[in-house]
Amino acid sequence: MKVIVSEFLSLDGVMQAPGDPDEDRSDGFEHGGWEMPYFDDAAGSAIAEGMGGSDGFLLGRRTYEIFAAFWPSAPDDDPFAATMNGLPKYVASTTLEEPLEWNNSRLIKGDIAEQIAKLKAQPGKDLQVIGSSDLVQTLMEHDLVDEYRLMINPIVLGSGRRLFKDGSAKTALRLVDSKTTSTGVVILTYQAAGKVVEASATNEQ
Repeated sequence: MKVIVSEFLSLDGVMQAPGDPDEDRSDGFEHGGWEMPYFDDAAGSAIAEGMGGSDGFLLGRRTYEIFAAFWPSAPDDDPFAATMNGLPKYVASTTLEEPLEWNNSRLIKGDIAEQIAKLKAQPGKDLQVIGSSDLVQTLMEHDLVDEYRLMINPIVLGSGRRLFKDGSAKTALRLVDSKTTSTGVVILTYQAAGKVVEASATNEQ
């Protein structure tokens, strides 16, 4: 299976609480729900396409708890509810003793990077990572991300947790797809491209 990191981002790289004002106020974040004014049919189609190619979700504890509080009681007409509730949820946490009462939730115990590497070795489609900023850092550090699907919104927030923060592992990427929505969101798909190549600029005489 491949690990796909799927994120809503602001132009300055913030990924925190895109969907609701009260989604995640940790560290004093007050901009929750910033992504919703830019969500349109094209964004919805991109998300549905990604979910359709997935065999499960890989989530950090904070994102898992936020989702588990919403999706089990989501409206029946929500286009993503059946998928979110039906597919397996693999929860990476060193603090949870047992997964919450949400259908098909499975707790990853022990060495998280090692256990996720074992998941990747199994046959199947994609494992989607949504939110889960700390988990993504671990995945990047251990070279476990196969693809990034980033929806970059035309807004600068100035604060909040970022996907690529200071100290993130160096990562070489290759752009394989790009789309622009009616609201100015740029949907970019990058695949891992091996080692970072470093060079210095020289002036030719």
